[in-house]
Amino acid sequence: MKTPRSLRTEEKEFFTTVANTAFANPFSRERIELDRKITGVSGVDLPREEMVRLVTARVAERLRTLEESGRANVNLYAGEERRTAGVVFLFTVYHRFRAELDAFIPKQIEAGDQLCKVPFAREALAKLVGLGFSEEEALKYFALFYQFRRAFYFIESGLVGTSRSMHNLRLNLWNNVFTRNIDLYDTHLWNRMEDFSTLLLGETGTGKGAAAAAIGRSCSIPFDPLKCQFVESFTRNFISLNLSQYPETLIESELFGHCKGAFTGAVEHHEGVFSRCSPHGSIFLDEIGDLSIPVQIKLLQVLQERTFSAVGSHDRLRFHGRVIAATNRPLDDMRRKGQFRDDYYYRLCSDTIAVPSLRERIAEEPRELEVMVGHLLTRIVGVSRQELIDLVLSALRRDLPPDYSWPGNVRELEQAVRRILLSGSYRGDSSLQSEAGGAIAMKDGGMDAHALLANHCRKLFEQFGTYEEVARRTRLDRRTVKKYLQSADGRP
Repeated sequence: MKTPRSLRTEEKEFFTTVANTAFANPFSRERIELDRKITGVSGVDLPREEMVRLVTARVAERLRTLEESGRANVNLYAGEERRTAGVVFLFTVYHRFRAELDAFIPKQIEAGDQLCKVPFAREALAKLVGLGFSEEEALKYFALFYQFRRAFYFIESGLVGTSRSMHNLRLNLWNNVFTRNIDLYDTHLWNRMEDFSTLLLGETGTGKGAAAAAIGRSCSIPFDPLKCQFVESFTRNFISLNLSQYPETLIESELFGHCKGAFTGAVEHHEGVFSRCSPHGSIFLDEIGDLSIPVQIKLLQVLQERTFSAVGSHDRLRFHGRVIAATNRPLDDMRRKGQFRDDYYYRLCSDTIAVPSLRERIAEEPRELEVMVGHLLTRIVGVSRQELIDLVLSALRRDLPPDYSWPGNVRELEQAVRRILLSGSYRGDSSLQSEAGGAIAMKDGGMDAHALLANHCRKLFEQFGTYEEVARRTRLDRRTVKKYLQSADGRP
């Protein structure tokens, strides 16, 4: 048996820094400081891509030294040095194919559910094997490289903003996918994340759907070397369902599916989202706070037992995916009132992530509005020229009060941009603004809870026109709704 090689003291220090860099959250301050340590660049904030280029060049230079001396093989080392050298080798191959992986992601988006060949896969796998990794390890790490790039792509492009709260959101989403310790993820959890549910909290229109998609499209997807493609498309492995759009009688069918003849109107077999979810996929259940207690109990059973039955069937089906849930409702209040089960809540909240409101973001960083307008213009028009940004911003400054609270959040801002492009102006949402203003007034002591609820009932009644619908949406009885409406109208 050959005696294991040893890294020189200086090599060991440098490679340990590289290994720490590989494990650091790319959205963290820690990663910036480690990059600076590797490159020797300090006192200046370089663009991300420039810093990555410098880091990659420095590490590749050190790896060439190992190759020239016949030491670029992970099996030559033992113990902690083997781990450190292995991470450095992976880091090098990852960055060698980073551009190819980034170009492959939009290609797969365009292809949709149709699986694309990965033309650079064999070269990447050969490099990993050449550095001493087994074929099984090479396949695992190539899939991990792809997962890293997808997570970065969807978190970076889907959740834009320079405010502190958006920075924290991106940081938290990365940790949600890979945990706070990627070494732990790599060793124990990379193929077991389906048991970790996520709960997204935030107001309507803040971007909870984009946050869910960033998590759901970043799940681990194995690579098939025989077909030279990944076994699943990330466009297919994320399924979104807004629970508030279905009546109570159809929610179970949408979740679990139903058999033909299971109930009146069930004229054919229907697959629910749990059946359609792939083993490498995720289900996003939006407006989870709207579910009744009986449906909560059934969902809890699915999360605990990982099995379910379609409506009208006794066959047990297996669910392998991950669940991401979201709500804009106050779950703490609902739990106290018995409207949201504690055991269901605890099964959903392996991780809880708050998505910040637009007004919070603007308060933290005044340029946030300009950044978001530029991002939305790119989505709407295909380009984000400064003259277009100035056109939208000047209309917003002219037409809205300086303290406008953006009650509809990013979704409202997107429609504001569209309206300005069409008509040249945007006056804001007076209905939602007055309600948001009422909430702020209550917080500041200017309005009590009774007055706020009365105002809320009045807005719902103006929108839907019946006591019954207001009662259903507020979960109050009809007589209480009538009392609040009379109070809002100034009647005793």
